Amino acid sequence: MRIKWLCRFAASSIVALGCAVLPGSNINAASSVSSLAPKSSPVMPARSDFQERQEETIQKSFSVDPSGHDNRLEVDNVNGSIEVIGSTSGKIELVVNEVIRAESKEKLEKARKEVTLDATQEGGLVKLYVNGPFRCHCDDGCEGWRERGYSVKMDFHLQVPAAIAVNLKTVNEGHILVRNVTGGYSLRNVNGDIEMDDATGSGQVRTVNGKLKVGFRENPHESSDFKSLNGNIDLSFAKNLAADFRFKTLNGRVFSDFPMTALAPRQGEAARTNGKFVFRADRSTGGRVGSGGPEINVENLNGNISILERQ
Repeated sequence: MRIKWLCRFAASSIVALGCAVLPGSNINAASSVSSLAPKSSPVMPARSDFQERQEETIQKSFSVDPSGHDNRLEVDNVNGSIEVIGSTSGKIELVVNEVIRAESKEKLEKARKEVTLDATQEGGLVKLYVNGPFRCHCDDGCEGWRERGYSVKMDFHLQVPAAIAVNLKTVNEGHILVRNVTGGYSLRNVNGDIEMDDATGSGQVRTVNGKLKVGFRENPHESSDFKSLNGNIDLSFAKNLAADFRFKTLNGRVFSDFPMTALAPRQGEAARTNGKFVFRADRSTGGRVGSGGPEINVENLNGNISILERQ
């Protein structure tokens, strides 16, 4: 019989009130709570007056040392998904599906000229950067898609050496998927989900409106952060987990397949700012699994947190 641990939080103070052991059979904690979290905010659909459409496939290949510890991939996207799959190959194979929508043929041609995919390589570092007029600080009269009369979406599909660190970013109309990558990671989305599977490294995973789902083949050896503003967070760890967790949630609950013992609250920080004394309290709640280990920070506002044992 599987045992699930439920930690309840007070919504007003984000302080744990206590944990209860919930007897259960084979019910997965993630599925039992998924309906309680608010859904991701819908992405604005393409304008109906974008009548012109063009699709293009971009393919590139970059040679790297398949066992190199300095291999790193950086993808900075705006509209579209990013999928990265690890393999035994000594190359980074890129396929981008680009879709341009525009008000007219003139606007479509303008989009082709203004929005580019900049690809560079320096040794084991490969950078892929979606560039365009939207790359600004918005204090020089820059315009969004609607004002420019077109939209451009790029969906990235990459096959990479498994021993690579990844830094992936996107904003709208897409998800991030990473599978069988053993290096460190920094994954950031705004309006979309993030999923990792067969991970072995440590890093940061953050989205605003979306779910996080991460499965570890080998548990993290260093501190890691997982955050979503609106969405459930499901983390699956290998057996024999030993880690110290710090949780924050406002409108949600924390579930764990692993027994946890409470950690002492962190001390607040005191500082002087502009001549005033400022005290910052740490409102996280801590739980230790096994003998403890690297710190795993998990935080959301609207949604549940599930710490699962990988099957």
